[in-house]
Amino acid sequence: MSFLTLALTLIFVFIPIILSKTLKLGLEKDTLIATIRSIIQLLAVGFVLQFIFDSESFLYIILMIMLMIGAATQNARKKGALIPGITWKLIVTFLFIELLTQGLLIGLQITPATAQYMIPISGMVIGNSMVLGILFLNRFTSEIETRKKEMELILSLGGSPKQAIHRSLITSIQTSTIPTIESQKTIGLVQLPGMMSGQIIAGADPLQAVLFQLLILFLLLTTAIVTSIMLGFLSYPTQFNEQMQMID
Repeated sequence: MSFLTLALTLIFVFIPIILSKTLKLGLEKDTLIATIRSIIQLLAVGFVLQFIFDSESFLYIILMIMLMIGAATQNARKKGALIPGITWKLIVTFLFIELLTQGLLIGLQITPATAQYMIPISGMVIGNSMVLGILFLNRFTSEIETRKKEMELILSLGGSPKQAIHRSLITSIQTSTIPTIESQKTIGLVQLPGMMSGQIIAGADPLQAVLFQLLILFLLLTTAIVTSIMLGFLSYPTQFNEQMQMID
């Protein structure tokens, strides 16, 4: 694909902008900013990845992964601004997810410890963890606000903070994992994953593309569950003080 062909694809950006303007949805600015940022970021990453792949330096691989975790944390923390210490909680969660998935992949010799495998897989794992973290934090903060009186009642009757927040915590975890689980139920029937489709378009063996895509799907399933659970159990204690009262 040439840059001229890429320019023609901008029609798919103009369509939502025109619709947003016509229906007064107010999405024009965000759509334009997202488009410009994606172009700049992906082009920059393309050159960076080319350099890293050519250098074959493990240090550069680590630095790239740390950059991913930092960017994901910065983006997700906005949804958890009301949760004390949310920044370090996100960093710990993303770092644990990365060590868990890469540790198993490399330890079981499923994929080699090379930049060509580690960086793309890390990007998918951390990116998915970021989205799940945002979904969880958004629902969790909403649940706390909605059920605050219910939780205070449980505490006043002698319940522990864990008992008071249990329902909100479980609901938030379940809700945040729904998109990942539901999408896997219809994979191959309703949608063909972008990575698999890209490999097939590039001329790869369709069966090998499917097998690699299944690996990614299984990774993302673990990412979804672990991210929500970790963030949940790291976040809920910060909603109570030492006297087991809810913090306003």
